[in-house]
Amino acid sequence: MWQLRERAHPILTDQGGAILDERTGRWTQLTPTAAAAVMLLLSCPTEQAADRFAQRYGIGTEQATTDIRTVANSLTAKGLAHDGQGPTRRWWRWCR
Repeated sequence: MWQLRERAHPILTDQGGAILDERTGRWTQLTPTAAAAVMLLLSCPTEQAADRFAQRYGIGTEQATTDIRTVANSLTAKGLAHDGQGPTRRWWRWCR
């Protein structure tokens, strides 16, 4: 299941949101629809999130799936999230 990394701290509302990357100190701003996608992704599997997104915004399932995956892939590419498969890198261990 898709999830944010431990070092990513979200602030999510219906009006938008942001995610702080603790490692870099940078914020990633989210539109209201992207924040809704993140909230859905954090609460259920991607397919179910897409169905709920389609219902919420009155769009087709294909478009909702594309939108959900775009948000998930973008945050994963920025290193703020992962799909739960494979090892996760812990940056704080460099000092041990």
